[in-house]
Amino acid sequence: MRITIVCVGKLKESFFREAVAEYSKRLSRYCKLEIVEVPDEKTPEGAGAAVTEQIREKEAGRILDKLREGAFVCTLEIGGKKFSSEEFAGWMGKLAVNGTSHIVFVIGGSLGLHGSVRERADLALSFSDMTFPHQLMRVILAEQIYRAFCINNGTPYHK
Repeated sequence: MRITIVCVGKLKESFFREAVAEYSKRLSRYCKLEIVEVPDEKTPEGAGAAVTEQIREKEAGRILDKLREGAFVCTLEIGGKKFSSEEFAGWMGKLAVNGTSHIVFVIGGSLGLHGSVRERADLALSFSDMTFPHQLMRVILAEQIYRAFCINNGTPYHK
């Protein structure tokens, strides 16, 4: 299976980069993982609703350019579907059994996702009702994908 994580912005802190690198290494035995970073837009201080929407729209164009035809697109959103880790693993397993060979997870920037990206999604996924920094969300997502593969393959989860 091929997994792509499309995310807005770069990981600035080394501890986030190291964590994602560790999970990427662990995932290499189960899937081909690709992380695609698209540039974020700078948000001016006191930006109003119109400027915020323009920023989301610019970032959306960059995200949509990275989404390939035939891929199952899953956006990460607070209002999305919630799974337990076991349910998430089952969901990923079902996609594979049903012939899905490429899943793209999309993590928006600090202002969230534009409606055009949400409309393109096959599933909106939520990890919590809480808001997480988008950089931390990349680590959480990579960890949960790794956990799902461990569950589905009956292999021990390495902490």
